[in-house]
Amino acid sequence: MITKTITIQNTVGLHARPATFFIQKANSYKSSIWIENSDRRANAKSLLGVLSLGISKGDTITLLADGEDEQDAVDGLVNLVLTGFNE
Repeated sequence: MITKTITIQNTVGLHARPATFFIQKANSYKSSIWIENSDRRANAKSLLGVLSLGISKGDTITLLADGEDEQDAVDGLVNLVLTGFNE
């Protein structure tokens, strides 16, 4: 299992459009991927799950991946977050 903690920097956080980009990217990997915000965890491949975390700008999240492409999954999602969700 691979984990990585990062801070959300884009202006709207992980809502609607950025969350859609995020789950599309997560679904491109075979590994199980989870996202944590504070004490709550959601499946990173579920739009409803990701939106339910209410992640805003400045929040620190932890990505967890477990599976055959876990390192690629974490690296790809971190890159997506750090580049502002292609916005």
